[in-house]
Amino acid sequence: MTIHHPYLIFLNNTPDQLAAKTAQGIVQWRPEWCVGQMRLAGCKADLGLPEMTLDQAVAAGVKTVIVGVANRGGVLSDDWVPLLADALGRGLDLACGLHQRLCEVPVLAAAAAGAGRQLVDVRHPTRDFAVGTGAKRPGKRLLTVGTDCSIGKMYTALALEKAMRARGFDADFRATGQTGIFIAGSGVSIDAVVADFISGAVEYLSPAADPGHWDLIEGQGSLFHASYAGVSLGLLHGAQADALVMCHEPTRRHMRGLPHYPLPTLEDCIAANLQAARLTNPAVRCVGIALNTAALDTAAADKLLAETAARLRLPAVDPLRTGVRGIVDRLA
Repeated sequence: MTIHHPYLIFLNNTPDQLAAKTAQGIVQWRPEWCVGQMRLAGCKADLGLPEMTLDQAVAAGVKTVIVGVANRGGVLSDDWVPLLADALGRGLDLACGLHQRLCEVPVLAAAAAGAGRQLVDVRHPTRDFAVGTGAKRPGKRLLTVGTDCSIGKMYTALALEKAMRARGFDADFRATGQTGIFIAGSGVSIDAVVADFISGAVEYLSPAADPGHWDLIEGQGSLFHASYAGVSLGLLHGAQADALVMCHEPTRRHMRGLPHYPLPTLEDCIAANLQAARLTNPAVRCVGIALNTAALDTAAADKLLAETAARLRLPAVDPLRTGVRGIVDRLA
């Protein structure tokens, strides 16, 4: 799926900033695409963007209205539908990351058909994928992997894209989750792909490219997470990665949502990911560690990064605190 930008971010009447984390991620990583925000009475979230009406958005050249919030149940509120239908009628596309499909709302489906506009449900792929083949394809690929879920894989891939482009690399972020798709403008929500076709979907997402081009593929889940390891394995095989970056949050004591499963060691997780990745690229290597040290003070974070780098003989970075230069140096 492809989402046309620039964006108007619709925050509706969301009750807090956390519920707008998808929108916040878009603004953080693609500020040049975000023209304004539209809020309803009682909205408690604020992205710091200009407030806009639909008329102002059209005049500013907006192409897509993004429903940038997550609510309980992942459904559209009836109160939002007339405004969103009005946006379609004014020639704007509509994109959403909620579980409920836009096309399943009759008013929106009719408005989109009548205006010839696009409804983009980023959680739901809009095409079929072939089964993966593992056939060698040109270009270079880096996949972010992790010891657990929600641990910084998207953030790390985006930080690498930014740093690599600044260094003159030909590099593109490839999104595999709904927030990443909004940020990239395209991608595949890989956890919504039927299991047999996950590796094929990743092959589609990162196709043959120029020999010097890098695809930076957003990882999902963890090989050690009993709930999501299947998606992680499909990504490893489809990515045919030349390089892996291991992401980790050092203060966690168990897998997210599974208190009876402790986190693996970095050593065990690196070994397992490399072994699985070698099925489609025997030359794969781990090029660095990305630690999320948000829960540590500066001194503790610096000490842990230094100790991790020395122990594993790999660059250890916090993409937010230190940047990712050490990893990029390994790719040059």
